[in-house]
Amino acid sequence: MIIDRILQLIKYKGINKRKFYIETGLSNGFLDKVRDIGVSKIEHILNVYPDISAEWLLMGRGNMILKPIGFEDESDLGNNLLQEPNPVYNKTAQNKVPLYDIQDSAGIVSLFKDANQDPIDFISIPGLPKCDGAIYVNGDSMYPLLKSGDIIVYKKVNNIPENIFWGEMYLVSLITDDSEEFVMIKKVQKSNKGEDWIQLVSENPQHQAKDIHFKNVKGLALLKATIRINATH
Repeated sequence: MIIDRILQLIKYKGINKRKFYIETGLSNGFLDKVRDIGVSKIEHILNVYPDISAEWLLMGRGNMILKPIGFEDESDLGNNLLQEPNPVYNKTAQNKVPLYDIQDSAGIVSLFKDANQDPIDFISIPGLPKCDGAIYVNGDSMYPLLKSGDIIVYKKVNNIPENIFWGEMYLVSLITDDSEEFVMIKKVQKSNKGEDWIQLVSENPQHQAKDIHFKNVKGLALLKATIRINATH
């Protein structure tokens, strides 16, 4: 079954189910709730893990891992593909994430609206799952976890609130009752006010937690990676 092969994939990657759900954006407990997986979700899994063979995942034929560059035939691959990761893959398959230089909140808001933004560069990190973009941190609300000048890499979340991983850091796009839009980086927690609310929590103790109604949440993006440059010379 496809689900059995996905579980084998998870074991091969050395991650747990929770990490798999975060990387793929699938809802928590998805593999325990379904017996069959639609084509769209299979395509999404293959986009996140481009080294995995579609033929193997769909039909169980061939090797789990696509042939690395430099091997002439299948016999060169040896018998350890399903046990040990091989670091030699086609570099064009690596996920290159666009880096945006956003100077104000309005610019960040536009990223959630799929407005055209010209990236200033692209980031390529080995093993990074599929992401939508990266931006520089501006502000100290998540200090010391994040500080101004750090780079965060994010993946937009679909089907809010079903796909929220409570306690993780998110880019949160909000609209106030006065129709003012802005984006902030916060940990998203459950609120004591009920299921229609979330609590946005800062790491910096000087910033108080705030409860927000779901109607004011216009977008969420899960932070997949952070980059800190400690020296510029």
